[in-house]
Amino acid sequence: MSDLRRATILVTGAQGQIGFELARLLLPHGDVMATDRATLDLADPDAIVAAMRGMKPALVVNAGAYTAVDRAQTEAALAHAVNGRAPGIFAEEAKRLDATLIHFSTDYVFDGTRATPYPEDAPVAPLNAYGASKLEGERAIAAAGAHALVLRTSWVYGLRGRNFLLTIRRLAAERDELAVVADQFGVPNWSRTLAEATARIVGAGLPALAARRGLYHL
Repeated sequence: MSDLRRATILVTGAQGQIGFELARLLLPHGDVMATDRATLDLADPDAIVAAMRGMKPALVVNAGAYTAVDRAQTEAALAHAVNGRAPGIFAEEAKRLDATLIHFSTDYVFDGTRATPYPEDAPVAPLNAYGASKLEGERAIAAAGAHALVLRTSWVYGLRGRNFLLTIRRLAAERDELAVVADQFGVPNWSRTLAEATARIVGAGLPALAARRGLYHL
C-alpha cells in the first residue's frame, strides 16, 4: 500500500516458522528489516530500544518468541523476558514513534477445558510458564496504548524449526509403529497461511490497522 511503500517494516524472529515466511511476503509492502536472535536479542531490552530508535519502523511485526513450552518451566525468567517484557517494550517504542505493532500470541493463555472454540473475550487462565509469559506480553502491549494488533494462533507447523509435523515425519521414517497422545485438541495452522493472512492485513494500510487495533484469533 502507498502508506507503507518505502517505509521500514521491522520483522523479528525471521528464522522462525512464521517470521521466515513474513520476511518474504511483506516485501511488497515496504522496506523489510528482518532480524533474528543473532541480530536482535529479544531478551535484551536495551537492544530492542536501540533497534526501534535506529530503524524508526512504521510497522513492527513481532514474530519472535520463546517457544519451548516444556523448557519454559525451568527457564521462566528467559520466557518472561522474551514473551512478556519484550512485547511491551516494542509497544512503548511503537507508540513513541507513532508506529503500528503486530504481535503473535497463543492459545496457551487459556486452560484448555472449554469444549468449543474460544472467542477473543473468553477468560484467560494459563496453566504453565509459557502461557503465563505470553499473556504477560499481551497485557504489556495493551497497557502501552500503542496502535497494536495481537493475533493469537495455535499449533503452528511448517517445514522448518520444531513442530508436530516434522517430529511425526521423522519418527515415521524411523519406526514401524507410532504412539501419539489422544487427549489434546487444537487447530493446526500452517506457518505460510498465517503469514499470508498477516500480509493481507498489512496490505490494508496503516490507517486501517490503527482503526482495527485489538485482539484477534487467527
